[in-house]
Amino acid sequence: MRTLTSFLAGAAALALLVAGGGYIFLHSNSSGFSTREKPSTIEAAMAREARGMAVPAGAREKANPVPNDEQTIAEGRAHWADHCALCHANDGSGQTEMGKQMYPPAPDMRQAATQDMTDGELFYIIQNGIRLTGMPAWGSGSIKDEQDTWKLVRFIRHLPALSAAELEQMKALNPRSPQEMREEQEEKDFLNGGELHEHEEHHHH
Repeated sequence: MRTLTSFLAGAAALALLVAGGGYIFLHSNSSGFSTREKPSTIEAAMAREARGMAVPAGAREKANPVPNDEQTIAEGRAHWADHCALCHANDGSGQTEMGKQMYPPAPDMRQAATQDMTDGELFYIIQNGIRLTGMPAWGSGSIKDEQDTWKLVRFIRHLPALSAAELEQMKALNPRSPQEMREEQEEKDFLNGGELHEHEEHHHH
């Protein structure tokens, strides 16, 4: 019975994907395959279905082995700020230049579509990515990497309750662009030059 149910569910999902694919093809004749357009309702439904199909049943049931405590969340927060915020934003909203330009755009991970997923599903997606989206596979297969991913899952659960103080801490951990690094160095050089200049004037007096 379970085999028949799984087959029917798979057949229904395949029918949805085929129908959606035909819709996208016809729609693209007038608009092209630009990622600037907002995904249609059908495409959004396809993306959700693809995400659900991407996670094996066994992976959904995996329990998070790392403790749900302040230390774990702090480590997950630091990892998120350094690796994930570029696309997902520090607060998980997806409102970044990179996240908004993806197709589909990076989701607001504070909302039910993400928060209702199991820890195992979130872990699997981070490790393996989602095809036909901007979400890459981050898993390397190492035990440390898996532990870091489980900590990220704990932090994702914490996103709806993220405080202003935490957001401020995360800003210091965000990667700097080459332009930002140049500006910071120029500011340091200016300040150092000013200090030296003041010291020289004091010495001459």
